[in-house]
Formats: sequence, C-alpha cells, structure tokens
Amino acid sequence: MRKSLIFFLKIGILVAAAVWLAQRPGRVTIEWLDHVAEMPVGIAAILVLLLAWIAATLGRLWRILRGGPGALGRRRNSNRREGGFRALSQGWVAVAAGDADIATKSAKAAEKLLREPSLTLPLAAHAAELRGDAPAAATYYKAMLAKPSTELAARKALLAQAMGKGDRPAALDHARRALELRPKADWPAKALAELEAGGGNWLEADAALVKAQKSKALAKEDAAPRRAALLIEEARQAVSTGRPESALQAAQAAFDLDPARVPAAALLARLLAKAGKHAKAGKVLEQTWRLSPHPDLAKAWGEVSADQNALSLVKRYEGLVALKPGAADAHFALGEAAINAKLWGVARSHLEKTRELAATQRVYRRLADVARAEKGEGPEAHGFLNQAMSAAADPRWRCTSCGTTHGDWHAVCDQCKSVDTITWPKVGR
Repeated sequence: MRKSLIFFLKIGILVAAAVWLAQRPGRVTIEWLDHVAEMPVGIAAILVLLLAWIAATLGRLWRILRGGPGALGRRRNSNRREGGFRALSQGWVAVAAGDADIATKSAKAAEKLLREPSLTLPLAAHAAELRGDAPAAATYYKAMLAKPSTELAARKALLAQAMGKGDRPAALDHARRALELRPKADWPAKALAELEAGGGNWLEADAALVKAQKSKALAKEDAAPRRAALLIEEARQAVSTGRPESALQAAQAAFDLDPARVPAAALLARLLAKAGKHAKAGKVLEQTWRLSPHPDLAKAWGEVSADQNALSLVKRYEGLVALKPGAADAHFALGEAAINAKLWGVARSHLEKTRELAATQRVYRRLADVARAEKGEGPEAHGFLNQAMSAAADPRWRCTSCGTTHGDWHAVCDQCKSVDTITWPKVGR
C-alpha cells in the first residue's frame, strides 16, 4: 500500500512538472566550444532527467560490482554459521537421546562450520563419552580448560573422571580450582569436603564446608549435619592420638551442630564423664534421647554413671525409661541391667515390653538367658532361642548410598566412600 502511494505521488509530481513547463514555453540554448545547440525547454528537462537516471543507474552498478565479493562472502559466512548451529543443535539432541554416532558426526560438522571451540568442544567431549572413549573425552575437556567460558564445566567433568579412577590428587586439584572459579557453586565444596574426608583430613574437610556456608554455596541446614559428622571423626582421632582437650572441643562442636546425632552425643557424654563431668554427660544423653532413642545412647547412659553398682544402674535405667516410656531400647537396656543385678522378674517384665515394641533377635536371646537363669536349660529357654532364629534381625547402621551395613557409625562408608550416608533404620512402632 505504501509503495503504491509513493508511486502515484511520483507520477503526480511528473505530471505537474509537465503542465508547468507546457504553460511556460521557451527555448534553451547551449553553446560549447564552436557548437551551438538549441531546443525547447521541455526537451531540455527530459534530457536532464534522462541523464540523471543514467548516472544513478551507473552508480548503482558500480557499487554492486565493487561490493559484490564482500556481499557474497558475508552470505557464505552466514550460511556456514546457520549450518554450524544446526549441526550443534542436532548434536545436543543426539547426546540427550544417547545416540553416539549422530552426536559425533554433528560435533565434527559443527567444528568444521563454526570454528568456535567454546561451542563445539563440550559437544565433542560428550559424544566421546557416549561412545565410551574416555581418553578422547579427557583430551577435549583439557582443551576446554584454556577457555574461561568452558573451564568450570571441564573441571566438573575431569573431577568426575578422576574420582572414578581413584586419582585423589587430580580430583582435589579440580575441586579446589572449581571452587576458586565459582565460590558460590555447591558441587565443588561438596566434592572437596568428600575428598578431604576420604583421606581422613577431617579438619580440612570441615574448613571446606565452612567456606561453602559463608559463601552461601551451601545452606546452613545442609552444611551443619555434614560438619557434625566430620567433627565426630576429628574428635575420635584426637582421642586416639592422646589429645583429650581437642577431642572434647570437637565433640562439643559436633553436638552443638546436630544434637539429634547419636554418635556425637554418645562420644561427648563419654568424654565429659571421663573428665569427671557425669551430670553434664547425663544431660547431653537426655537431650539426644528425647530426639533419637538409640541402643548406643542407652549403653552410654550406664557407662557415664558415677555409680557403677549393679542395683544403682537398674535404678538409673528406670529413669531412662521414664524419659520416653515407648522407647524399646530403654526397656531392653533396663532388662539387661536387671539381668546383671540378678533381678529376674524385673528383667523378664521389661524384655517382654521390648518384645511388644520391637521383636528382634536380641530380645529372644535375652529372654532365653532369663529362662535359663530361673529354670535352667529347658523347653522355655530353647523355645526362645528357636524364636530368635526366625525373628527379625537386629537393626544395624546402613549406608543409604550403597546399602552396605556397618557394625558402628563412621563418617565415610567403607564400601562406596560416600560421606555422611550411614544412618540408623527406624524400628518398632
């Protein structure tokens, strides 16, 4: 529509000019050297317009001829880039679909057309991983280290490769460098803490988590439990190397970070009792017991008592039962204390209560002990032992990452080397 209006406007101007010239007749004389040319004004105007059109046309032709090669080059480059980005897109789709062949072909095509390593190297590396060529993938990732835009991604991939091969020094180097590049990223901090913990460097691992928490790479609620796990191991190490003050300090820090963590409370209570602070040790166990009743806490409850008389311990365990009457572990511990004090009726009563709450193998074995003590070897004792064989197994610490069971808790799984994944299953009702 707009073009049509402009066209008719031009026609109108020409017609108006023609009418104006027709109303003003005259002649134009041109004298040049020895030649004289004379013509009507209208003809002269037409010649001027014709010459202007010829000049404009020649100018356009000249610009086309002069700029032709550049325009062709720009168009060719544009086509190359479009083809390169198309290949790049197809390659990433193939990676998502797990098609190694198409991913590899697309990576090569994209590299040939784009010649931009920061865009094509990640695709080439993933394609190499898809076809199982780890050395080629590593080569691509190492090339990516030279580009600031791709270094972090390369560090993450090389870190995973190093951890897979068990190359701890290389993995540590990649984790530390990645954390320097992106202090607020959570994965380098977690990886660094896990690697340091795997090497038994508890304080270094804790320092990595503290740094991650300060930079907000890890939320406090995520960092605190992991830090508690590491500090428990640091406290244990301090005990084994004869540093009681350091052990107590680390255990207290672990307990403060995670009061519900059984190993922290049990260790802290024992260290306090060893330092003569029996009442404070009891308070620690009370606090955690209310949150997480556990056999280790029940065992520590008796160990930290200043009075180790058998009858006194029965009385003490009655206090533990009163704290949480529905806790099977408290009734079982009281039953065992009663056995040690030869109070068979009390022992039987609380072991039967334990059987109501959590009928596992340990309960039947202890009931057999009571029956044997009261009536000797006979049908009742044998009956309890037979029931123990078919009863549910006693709970054990279990790694949530690989499923391996453990006799006691520790920060790093022996099997899969994951950090803070060993937990206690819930039993009873």
